[in-house]
Amino acid sequence: MNVLIIGNGGREHALAWKLSQSPRADKVFVAPGNAGTALDAENVHIDATDFPRLIQFAKKNQVGLTVVGPEAPLAAGIVDAFQSEKLKVFGPSKAAAELEASKVFCKNVLRQADVPTADYRTFRDAAAAKHFINDRYRDSAECPVVVKADGLAAGKGVIVCRTRAEAIEAVDRIAAQKEFGTAGNQLVIEDRLEGDEASVIAITDGRTIVTLSPAQDHKPAFDGDTGPNTGGMGAYCPTGLVTPAMLAMVEEQVLVPTVHALKRQRRPFQGALYAGLMVTPQGPKVLEFNVRFGDPECQPILMRLKTDLLDILEATADGRLDELGGLEWDPRPAVCVVMASDGYPGDYGKGRPIRGLEDAAEIPDVKVFHAGTKLANGLVLTDGGRVLGVTALGNSVAAAKMQAYRAVKCIRWDGAWCRKDISDKARRYEDVSAQ
Repeated sequence: MNVLIIGNGGREHALAWKLSQSPRADKVFVAPGNAGTALDAENVHIDATDFPRLIQFAKKNQVGLTVVGPEAPLAAGIVDAFQSEKLKVFGPSKAAAELEASKVFCKNVLRQADVPTADYRTFRDAAAAKHFINDRYRDSAECPVVVKADGLAAGKGVIVCRTRAEAIEAVDRIAAQKEFGTAGNQLVIEDRLEGDEASVIAITDGRTIVTLSPAQDHKPAFDGDTGPNTGGMGAYCPTGLVTPAMLAMVEEQVLVPTVHALKRQRRPFQGALYAGLMVTPQGPKVLEFNVRFGDPECQPILMRLKTDLLDILEATADGRLDELGGLEWDPRPAVCVVMASDGYPGDYGKGRPIRGLEDAAEIPDVKVFHAGTKLANGLVLTDGGRVLGVTALGNSVAAAKMQAYRAVKCIRWDGAWCRKDISDKARRYEDVSAQ
């Protein structure tokens, strides 16, 4: 079977790498891809939002399954477009993808489904939002809220606030200055939850739900979880924060009610459903839902997955996920460290030559997944904010971390940087067997 992957990030490189290992995969194409996917698959120079050309390519090249990586084409209706042409595709419809494309819609679904989440209010204009903040916190210097742009903002439209001044500034940035464009036409102000974050990604065909190994992302830019939010600076899997008992609770209290709620709204969900959770003393609560594999969580998860990914994704697209047996995992944990361009998550330069990739590739149990890279005149150049996801397996989380950073030290370009503490939080949690 020929497979087409839509996207050009680290997640898409991981998907291409894993799908190409399937004995049932003939050709694996990635549109538009990056310098890494060119090594593990075949790049196709078509933009991820050019649906007519992608459909034409899929038909011409007998593509048996298309896998959509990023949120933007999903929110724009790529699955509907492919299905209308009788092409098999993994991912949710435009209507179901609104769960990620609109945080207002997501919070309303959670409320209707009685899924645990933070208390919130939604606003359409900056003045009303600021009035709410000033009124509710008028007698307090502290203002423990999170201000979120409603629409897609590449993981950067969430601002965690401690004081009233910070909350007012966040509202101005999102709703008045339109820092995230039309994503800020509506905003959500919710109570800040205290606890540790975890990522639980499930695959569902709308009837059956299969959870993947729980992971922990590191969204803040700098060590110690400081600095602005990013798309994710690294992840590890599994995380002892989510015990088997808690994973069962997440399935029962979060995933199943959400899938049922979408079905009741005639928005049946098929694809990867990612619950961003805060594990609080009262139990797990939903921070956000994404409607695709997490990036960078996808990289350590797929490093550990032993079951044929093509079988899983095709069964999902066919609506026969119930026929699939249990998933098989490498018992070793995996750690992914994101290497970024100087300036990210703000403005950053592009086109800088990357050296040392061959040296890193020689380290055992390491895979360097490319994100913001491109090939030019035989050189691998930086082409984005998050450039590489250096991922390693180890007999413990600490061993996997050591191996990943050993590979990081091999790789260099002008302005390269990364967090130095990815996976350190794992020490806080009891050791659990790989899930």
